[in-house]
Amino acid sequence: MNRTLPVVRLRVPTDEDAFAWHRLFADPEVMEFYGGRPAELSVYEELTARQRRHDAEHGFCLWTMLDEAGEVIGFTGAQPWPPAWGPVGEIEIGWRLGRAHWGKGYVTAAARETLDRVRAAGVPGVVAMVRPGNERSIAVTRRLGMKQARSYIHPTLEEEALCFRLAFDGNDIR
Repeated sequence: MNRTLPVVRLRVPTDEDAFAWHRLFADPEVMEFYGGRPAELSVYEELTARQRRHDAEHGFCLWTMLDEAGEVIGFTGAQPWPPAWGPVGEIEIGWRLGRAHWGKGYVTAAARETLDRVRAAGVPGVVAMVRPGNERSIAVTRRLGMKQARSYIHPTLEEEALCFRLAFDGNDIR
């Protein structure tokens, strides 16, 4: 079934977006696959600042996601994979959405826009790291045409992390 996706707008995060992200992601259900606990405001202040630098350096970042009314509902975008484990040196696409907005197609719409933007920036393909059991995110990777390529053992959680890939030229990357 193909449904019409909602209108979503992406913008480079502002200082004020750190407060919105902190509020949206204070929900333990939203954070279930991101450590289970809400992060301090300072984490989002640093994250929004880092994303502004990524946008200036790479032409892409984790953008603030806005709904039709201009309300901040989460983020989506891409950034270089930061840890020293997993798909080192690759560009990861990711998303996080406030729970009140789940199931409405926002992440899929925003992630498709992200793919268009990173492709235009010259990125040959992307990866998405997803924890097993995160069926919502796994479903988004499938809607984007990503395929599970392999898994890595998360060094601190000591559990599997699934790596999905999408090459823009149609060939598998790495």
